[in-house]
Amino acid sequence: MPPPDRIRSLDAFRGLTVAGMILVNNPGSWGAIYPPLEHATWNGWTPTDLIFPFFVFIMGISAALVIPRRLDGGMSKAMVSRQVVVRATLLFLIGLALNGFPHYDLATIRVMGVLQRLAVCYLATGLLVTFTSPRAWRYWVAALLLGYWLALLIVPVPGYGAGVLALDGGLPQYVDAALLGAHRWLPNWDPEGILSTFPAVASCLLGALTWRWLREERSVAERALGLMLGGDALLLLGCAWSWVFPINKNLWSSSYVLWTAGMAMLVLAALMWMMDGLGKVRWARPLEHYGANALAVFVLSGLIGRLITLIQVGSGTPATTLKGWLFNNFFLSWASEVNASLAFAVVVVLLFWGVAWGMYRKGWFVRL
Repeated sequence: MPPPDRIRSLDAFRGLTVAGMILVNNPGSWGAIYPPLEHATWNGWTPTDLIFPFFVFIMGISAALVIPRRLDGGMSKAMVSRQVVVRATLLFLIGLALNGFPHYDLATIRVMGVLQRLAVCYLATGLLVTFTSPRAWRYWVAALLLGYWLALLIVPVPGYGAGVLALDGGLPQYVDAALLGAHRWLPNWDPEGILSTFPAVASCLLGALTWRWLREERSVAERALGLMLGGDALLLLGCAWSWVFPINKNLWSSSYVLWTAGMAMLVLAALMWMMDGLGKVRWARPLEHYGANALAVFVLSGLIGRLITLIQVGSGTPATTLKGWLFNNFFLSWASEVNASLAFAVVVVLLFWGVAWGMYRKGWFVRL
């Protein structure tokens, strides 16, 4: 059973997101993937491009849920802020450890990453939730989104000028090259770079603002309707802004922040209506299992996913990785390559759901 302080629809939302991330991160073959399970090449979006911002949005909800509760319980702001810093530091270090596993080359290890961006977003949002009011959060969202857009629009990059929104010659790439150097995902790019983390903080704050609104005394129908209307408004704003600042996951553009936050609100509204309003919860239990231990399952899936690409099966010319051997013998033998690749990913999702279910049944809930 879940601990009494867990919110089931939020766990289901978190679980849906982590299951989606495991699905898109574990195809049987990276050369055979259905388009919706791939990121957009540059501008535009696919369902896969919603997963990471959903995580960031949920991180903001969690901060706005937990921190005021601790303050209301008598904990000092200094103590709460220390907890925020410690949690963010641990998240960052776990992400750094995953980036280097199993060979830690300090000259080239990637500094940023998924957990590192979550850590920075949580740090900024957690401190703002602790020391400022929701009104200030709204100002910060506006300042981050407008400031980021204006920076990319007017700050010139040597050799390219200002306003470049392509990979080469853009301000985010220039800043990352100067500050991160060889510690990037690719030699010339990092999708979780330094400058693009600023608008990601706005994604997190929009999650915090969403929860601040949801905590008011309202019926389930009012909450679901409010989320739907708010989500639709953000989608329209994001779509309008995309005419001058395209929706772009790699840049984490301001229009992308609004668009994905709107999508997150619509998904959360649907889950709240079905689970809290209609009482239909049985179908969502696997998602709750995932959501109750999202961090643990995410880290474990990353470690095992890396290991099966490192373990060699056989020797000489026929040698392959354990992942390749499993894919070739148990999936590619009966399906086309793209369907076998999808089937492999689905089996990985089911296997890690088994892990999450076992932890849930045992009452093991890993938290930072």
